[in-house]
Amino acid sequence: MNKTSSMLKNQQYSTCIESCNECMMACESCCTECMTMMGSGNNQQQMMNMARCMMLCRDCADMCRMASMMMCRGNEYVKQMCEMCADMCEACATECEKMGSNMDMCKQCADACRRCAQECRNMMR
Repeated sequence: MNKTSSMLKNQQYSTCIESCNECMMACESCCTECMTMMGSGNNQQQMMNMARCMMLCRDCADMCRMASMMMCRGNEYVKQMCEMCADMCEACATECEKMGSNMDMCKQCADACRRCAQECRNMMR
């Protein structure tokens, strides 16, 4: 049992909370990576794709953060929040995958988003 789950009052949420927190960190890192690449001589379409990726990463990170907090609190609307979080994670993963293999952080982010979406969907059962 890890430190987070041993401190957590609502043990049934621990795996999902960890996935949300990991996804939030991956999204923040991906957004930062895209920001640093914005001025690297990319064409107009690549710039638009990066901007969209950054926007979704920021929104996804916020959604994951909120879902994690609500689970920690044992909020009565956890299932609804997890459903929205899963949808946001799927959208973010799809957008990150469009960035292609030349952006490793986007690939890592997409993977974290897919794992988080699955854990959130598991919470809805």
